[in-house]
Amino acid sequence: MKLSNRAINVQASPIRKLMPFANAAKKRGIKIYHLNIGQPDIETPKEMLDVYANYHEKVLAYGPSQGLEIYRESLVKYYDRHGINIDIDDIIVTTAGSEAIIFAMLAACNHGDEIIIPEPFYTNYNGFSTMTGVKIIPLTTFAEQGFRLSSNEKIESLITPRTKAIMLCNPGNPTGAVYLKEDLENVAEIAKVHNLFVISDEVYREFVYDGLSHTSILDIKGIEDKAIMVDSISKRYSACGARIGCLVSRNKELISSVIKFAQARLCPPTIDQLAANACIDIEEEYFKTILEEYNKRRNIVYDELRKIDGIVCIKPKGAFYIIAKLPIGDAEDFARWLLEDFSIDNETVMFAPAQGFYASSGIGINEIRIAYVLNENNLKKAMNILRKGLEEYKKKN
Repeated sequence: MKLSNRAINVQASPIRKLMPFANAAKKRGIKIYHLNIGQPDIETPKEMLDVYANYHEKVLAYGPSQGLEIYRESLVKYYDRHGINIDIDDIIVTTAGSEAIIFAMLAACNHGDEIIIPEPFYTNYNGFSTMTGVKIIPLTTFAEQGFRLSSNEKIESLITPRTKAIMLCNPGNPTGAVYLKEDLENVAEIAKVHNLFVISDEVYREFVYDGLSHTSILDIKGIEDKAIMVDSISKRYSACGARIGCLVSRNKELISSVIKFAQARLCPPTIDQLAANACIDIEEEYFKTILEEYNKRRNIVYDELRKIDGIVCIKPKGAFYIIAKLPIGDAEDFARWLLEDFSIDNETVMFAPAQGFYASSGIGINEIRIAYVLNENNLKKAMNILRKGLEEYKKKN
């Protein structure tokens, strides 16, 4: 029997693609520093873990499809602290940010419709587009320009009768780029002229450096009926396994439609919502401390990368990723070689080849994404292995 086209064509994750080689290396006794995946080593807040430890209900029951009311009320408070004024009925709690993105695509687009997305982008957008029947139209941005958003003229040149939305990730995964308010206002103007939705993935809201501030798409005036924000607690509270996100929009018709998708999967996880709810009132000092830690890690990685001759990378302004263009032909081959053939004191490093973060073919072949999610000491070791490994690899190729 032949599987469906979507099953055959859905992209394998480049973040996890090389795991068989990593597992084989571990079986040989090699320690691997994982820079390939955005799994922070920051401790999950005690407030959250206490909810799991102290849950004593006799039945773990279904909750409302749009999420627990107590949690949605708390989210209204959370967003208000960030200057985003919404009502409880504007929020649908989802099973992680991934489901929120899928719901947004399903609500905004028919099968075969198009969404313009700056590339490189979070690689799972490719998978979500295949699952939903949406076609991604890539808007290529470049490392040499800090992955700056393209001009209005370039964006508008990609619009066709099938275009239904522009999607942004701000701050960006995998680039670390931060779009300023004027960038979002430019996109909003395009959306108004061409009657498009703007979907904004704002999972990394708390991680913005160098005195910059984050602007939400929901802050932009004049597109209240077009703005769709998706969010997640995974990075904010270092709780990637909790799988709680949300979709937020002031477009009542869109929210009513998304609720039907939510009803089809019954409800988001109950205990995880309660755990997330316990974190709503965490003091700002928590986020300040974490931001300072990630800023130190960012500086370590960037400074080490700049020691490599021929490298191209711009210091990221947000999230906890950096893309670097290496002076080699094939970053995936280099990544595999590090896992199979190179180590220092029985230690090696793993990163994500960046080609899988593009929709355009032939781009990003010599680029890598590094997630600076390890402590300072391990990051320094990992970057030393990367630099010395690259020197050895270039001698052999």
